[in-house]
Amino acid sequence: MKTLLISKRLPDSVLAEARERYDVTLRETEASMSAEEVSDALGSYDAILPTLGDDVSEAAIRGCADLRCGIIANFGVGFNHIDVAAAQARGLVVSNTPGAVTDATADIAITLMLMTARRAGEGERLVRSGGWGGWQPTQMLGLHISGKTVGIIGMGRIGQAIAQRCHGGFGCRIVFANRSEKSVPHATQLGSMAEVAQAADIVFVATPGGPETRHLVDANVLGAMQPHAILVNISRGDVVDETALIAALKAGQLAGAGLDVYEHEPVVPEALRAMENVTLLPHLGTNALEVREDMGRMALANLHAYFDGKTVPNPV
Repeated sequence: MKTLLISKRLPDSVLAEARERYDVTLRETEASMSAEEVSDALGSYDAILPTLGDDVSEAAIRGCADLRCGIIANFGVGFNHIDVAAAQARGLVVSNTPGAVTDATADIAITLMLMTARRAGEGERLVRSGGWGGWQPTQMLGLHISGKTVGIIGMGRIGQAIAQRCHGGFGCRIVFANRSEKSVPHATQLGSMAEVAQAADIVFVATPGGPETRHLVDANVLGAMQPHAILVNISRGDVVDETALIAALKAGQLAGAGLDVYEHEPVVPEALRAMENVTLLPHLGTNALEVREDMGRMALANLHAYFDGKTVPNPV
């Protein structure tokens, strides 16, 4: 029976399926794996099932002198915590779980848009504080979403799911920026991120993470946004230059932001936490049981295929 290290607790049904086929070691901690732990695991297990935050860096991979592991089956679509090039250089297969997260992440994007535009977080805090004095005609006026222009940076699976929801549900005009040319129903591709930022009332960031997209949304992009517009980030925290975002919000270059991810997660700057016009969620993008079960089964399918000598369904 092949040995498998699972870095963090997964849904019970996924763990049960894993234990049917593998000799499973489950780390009983919420802490992410350090580089030293990853190095040890690479030499001790036939497979590792890591997730966001685990330090599968070049140093960790090079730190294993006697490699036993053959596959790193990541739980999650994002894999910027894994140095894929270093892993592949050692002959390791790396896989992820892309399709399972699309709709759930798009749903959280819409949640953040509505919460920020309609000041829902601020309103709930007002009610909970006991400070609400009753309905007033001009109280907490927000941004009406229907018919607005939505800009999407990154038109992959999740970007397209956001576009579908915004166009079909709210009658929004959709513009987008993408690394390559793409034809998307009811959407117009523009020449640059700055053009998208300039045209849109709501800007969604939906690109993959990784070195190529770090600080993709910088001061120039934020500076191009309209003063009444809001930014929503459901990609990876470091895709947005957090320092530049704070400065832009303080300067009134945009009206607000909805964030599910952070540059130095789980650390959230005090400046963001103090802003009433910023909606902050604790990385809830895929936090639904059936979604997490689907992600786990997809990760296991990658493992099964690898050990059966077949092509891995979701290689990175």
